Amino acid sequence: MKSLELEQCLAQQATRRAFLGRAAQGVGVLALTSLEHSLQAQEARTLPQKAKRVIWLTMAGGPSHLETFDPKPKLAEMHGKPMPESLTKGQQIAQLQGQKLFCFAPQHPFARFGKNQIEICALFPNLGSVIDEICFIRSMTTDAINHDPAHMFMNTGSQIAGRPSMGAWVTYGLGSMAKDLPGFVVLTSLGQGGQNQPIAARQWSSGFLPSKYQGVQLRGKGDPVLYLANPKGVSRTQQEVDIQTINALNRQYNTVADDPEIATRIAQYELAFQMQASVPALMDISQEKPETLELYGCRPGDGSFASNCLLARRLAEKGVRFIQLYHKDWDHHGDIKEGIRLKALEIDRACMALITDLKQRGMLDDTLIVWAGEFSRTPMSQGGSGRDHHNKAMTVWLAGAGVRGGMVHGSSDELGYAAVENVTTVHDLHATMLHQLGIRHDSFTYKFQGLDARLSGVEPSQVIKDILV
Repeated sequence: MKSLELEQCLAQQATRRAFLGRAAQGVGVLALTSLEHSLQAQEARTLPQKAKRVIWLTMAGGPSHLETFDPKPKLAEMHGKPMPESLTKGQQIAQLQGQKLFCFAPQHPFARFGKNQIEICALFPNLGSVIDEICFIRSMTTDAINHDPAHMFMNTGSQIAGRPSMGAWVTYGLGSMAKDLPGFVVLTSLGQGGQNQPIAARQWSSGFLPSKYQGVQLRGKGDPVLYLANPKGVSRTQQEVDIQTINALNRQYNTVADDPEIATRIAQYELAFQMQASVPALMDISQEKPETLELYGCRPGDGSFASNCLLARRLAEKGVRFIQLYHKDWDHHGDIKEGIRLKALEIDRACMALITDLKQRGMLDDTLIVWAGEFSRTPMSQGGSGRDHHNKAMTVWLAGAGVRGGMVHGSSDELGYAAVENVTTVHDLHATMLHQLGIRHDSFTYKFQGLDARLSGVEPSQVIKDILV
């Protein structure tokens, strides 16, 4: 009996030693994996850095290139005539599938601006006044044709939710320059048309990267962050003591668990405490000079796209690495003529002001501005006055941080249906963005499920060098 008990005891000890050995090995693997990821990120930062930060202007809903930045006189000539079947046969169309397709002329005139007399819609004269700072890419394409997957693709390089957003990738690769603000901030605004096109927090998620790199949404109207203020009866000193105690417990636990999410939790508690002091003052644009408010055409607390553009400049000054603005109400399935008129009133002056303000402060040279939707609209009519979703030709524009201004890259065909010259993909755009940030897109990876994942995708992608100085 004693012999049997001894054998069982030895077996338990052996099992315990094996478990502890495997556990120690697991902690070691976690540490090595973390180190490997850090080294990979460092090795990718081998290029000259032209951009220190990115301001990404997202026009949610799908802005039409045909009423904004891609003139198509031939489409105007063919207004009301059948769309050539040679272009559309067998092609993916969102809501016009199986219907008779008719050409639909651009609904607003175009005008020439700048030294190179670039044509854009005449509704954007303010943007035209700074067009020599802007590069238009008229040959952009995307893989998705419905809103949510298209937003995911533009933000993460994949239509499938769960991948890191570009803002998360950038802050992971470069870190944050701000001590009391997140490295990645998101602001949203709604246009006059009232189309509250859904957007979701997964579009600025950190995905499989540590959660400290996810975007933090600040509200341009009302309290900038919910529950930011201390509860009644709780002083800032008491709050600081609470956070120090909580983080001490987290640090103690992390010595055992070695979990990167615990480190994230510690950092986020400290950041949240700092934000209680920094964010309210930052979001109060009434501190700006009257001439600056006039430049943007905004009022303190109005929550407009113009105010968010001004906040983007303030965030950039404070060291935020990636700032993403969403302006909704671009989903013009009907009455696109009036819809684009309203959108132009909302963004034309603000975009000009952002470029002008950054340039006056010497910040445009190291700030990359990108303007893009999730897709564009068809050259065929929908319901007689609108346009359907379209992914084969769209226009985006860039400014600052080593981008050639006053130029057009690529083109779509004469009806604006498909990109035909210097065809460009979302992955190419991401690769170019990383390049200007000093990061090699093809070596900037993160091991996930046994694969080297990257923002610029696994299929071939390339930096758009023709648009760079």
